[in-house]
Amino acid sequence: MKPNKNMLIIGITGEAGAGKSVVLNYLKENYPCEILVADTIGNEVKEPGGICYQPVIDLLGEDILLPDKTMNRTLIAERIFKDEKLVDKMNEIIHPAVHDEIFRRIDVYSKDDKIKFVFIEAALLIEAGYVDDLDELWYICATSENRRKRLKETRGYTDARIDGIMKNQLTAEEFCKYADRVIENTGTKEELYHKIDCIMGEYKWQHL
Repeated sequence: MKPNKNMLIIGITGEAGAGKSVVLNYLKENYPCEILVADTIGNEVKEPGGICYQPVIDLLGEDILLPDKTMNRTLIAERIFKDEKLVDKMNEIIHPAVHDEIFRRIDVYSKDDKIKFVFIEAALLIEAGYVDDLDELWYICATSENRRKRLKETRGYTDARIDGIMKNQLTAEEFCKYADRVIENTGTKEELYHKIDCIMGEYKWQHL
């Protein structure tokens, strides 16, 4: 499915709180790339007029809509995560639409010679079947203590919410099974940036 041999498609995955957003922000600021975040696109396809707007309403009911006809994300999350069957049905609606939109945008980017990389970020990159579409998969990892601390400080999550998130994610061993690169984020941001620079220097991207 890769549209252009002169542009690399790299997946970024890892557990919540591992530092994926920090990596993506640094890449965007310092390298000729585009960033596609699956969660962001997943929200876009649920907006009024989006391809998943009506299917989600049909699944969950009209009461998930706010007065402006956008969806109440908090209510949706509360509703579906109490019911594994609803989670599966939501995934069946959202994941194919997100996948198609991601690769529609990649096709557009492939026509721009200035864009040398596209980074796709998704917590469920492996589970949603993106691996075969990628040139590489990076696994950003950190200790559970590091991740728990970050989730509390940056997102205000409670221990109970963090426990629920961690329970439903792949294990480190499972991530490593698919990853081409394992990037540990257990030190300072500067140390992480240095690791990214070393990796990006390997690609000789100036000649792609």
